[in-house]
Amino acid sequence: MLEEMHMFSTIVEQSSLNRASAKLNLSQPALSRKIIKLEEELGVELFRRVGKRLELTRIGQITYEFALELRQLQLRYLQSVNEFKAAGRTQLTIGASLTTLQTTLPDLIQVMTSSNPDLEIKAVTGKTHEIVSLVREQKADLGVVASQITDPNLQCIPLFDDHLELVVPKNHLVLERVPDINDLDGLPMILFSKNTWYRILTDELFHTYQLAPDVRMEIDSFEAILRLLHTCRAATLLPKSYLRQQLLEDNELTVVPVRELEQTKRTTSLIYNNRVDSQGSSVRLWLDEIAALYARKKGQ
Repeated sequence: MLEEMHMFSTIVEQSSLNRASAKLNLSQPALSRKIIKLEEELGVELFRRVGKRLELTRIGQITYEFALELRQLQLRYLQSVNEFKAAGRTQLTIGASLTTLQTTLPDLIQVMTSSNPDLEIKAVTGKTHEIVSLVREQKADLGVVASQITDPNLQCIPLFDDHLELVVPKNHLVLERVPDINDLDGLPMILFSKNTWYRILTDELFHTYQLAPDVRMEIDSFEAILRLLHTCRAATLLPKSYLRQQLLEDNELTVVPVRELEQTKRTTSLIYNNRVDSQGSSVRLWLDEIAALYARKKGQ
């Protein structure tokens, strides 16, 4: 029907079968047969033939008005398709350091896929400088890193500040006074693997306060660390952003407030390539959504 309406409206607008057939790149006999077939299917006469001229009948005029509406509807639909292809991309690559992958990415994925169920998110892990390179080279659309980045090719959006917290099995560390940083000296601990921002921050803390904890294990998974604390009767230091109350309860753990740990602040940031703004990329939509998410969290 769409094709027939297009041919019919072209004949009306060209006022000639000959000119219409040329515009449609059809022979005149072929075009005549298609219009006759359309009239037969509708059971009405669309044109009144007066000599060599074609005049619209009353139902022909109504049909032409319908053809115009159909054309506008098609144009709006095609525009919507183009907008969807431009802004409704269904794949996004996010680069994240190993620690931010475990602390920040789950929340990002949840908020983005809840409003866009068809979105496919690909996560690429690496050290902070590797994530910066991936975003700079546009091999990742976005990067989540536990620091603020200064790079002429990148934009950096601070999301939230984080600090370390002392986590122990319930009833493991019982003190008759307010705990302080010196209680970590000689304390059995399971720490995150070396050469990550989180472990560097931890080692800097030990160096500053001249602490020597009893390090029992070094593991690159927060989840594994939490599961092993009871077995090893050990404590750990983890980012506050990772420690959900349900997670602590499920593992029978508790957070021990230590004032000095609040000074181990680190800013988690979102980075993206400058070209995102100049290209009007759909990544811009995700940036706005993520920024709005953390703005709401700060306001809570």
